[in-house]
Amino acid sequence: MFKAKVLVIGPTESGKTVLANFISDATETIGGEYNPTQGVRILEFECPNGNKGSSCEVELWDCGGDPKFESCWPAIMKDSHGVIIVFNADIPSHLKEIDTWHSNFIQQQRLQENRCLLVAHKKPGSGDEREHLNLSPALAKLTRIYSNLEDDPEDVRMELMKYLRDIVSSLSESRDQEEMSIIT
Repeated sequence: MFKAKVLVIGPTESGKTVLANFISDATETIGGEYNPTQGVRILEFECPNGNKGSSCEVELWDCGGDPKFESCWPAIMKDSHGVIIVFNADIPSHLKEIDTWHSNFIQQQRLQENRCLLVAHKKPGSGDEREHLNLSPALAKLTRIYSNLEDDPEDVRMELMKYLRDIVSSLSESRDQEEMSIIT
């Protein structure tokens, strides 16, 4: 069975933990009191691999958004297969901050754009306007979804599962190519 390591990163109070808990089925509730993640939390769950009928174990690394944990980033990034950048679309400073996250976790790591997902997260009660986001050219190239777990949780789950299945499929293809190169 494959094991995929996917990082969930972004500014503080963007909804990373809520999304990580949601996609891994770690909790039933969506709201609650804000408790910032200290360092990193690792959630493990199985993700079905749609095209082969098998499943893959996913490690979601829910990374604290406080810059004081920046010294831990190289260790967190090691051997990661994908990155989900989460930001709160209602907080203007998050648009600037996600450029830094992108630079540190995607550009420096030379992670392929198809292994990255940008999530514009809306907190419950903040409305569902999908306003035009003024993203940098590098961020505008990434696949982007809008997340509002209050209004459309199943759409969000489908999009996140599709992203995870794409990561698993890519890992599977890489492993198959590696095995073929050993045989030939």
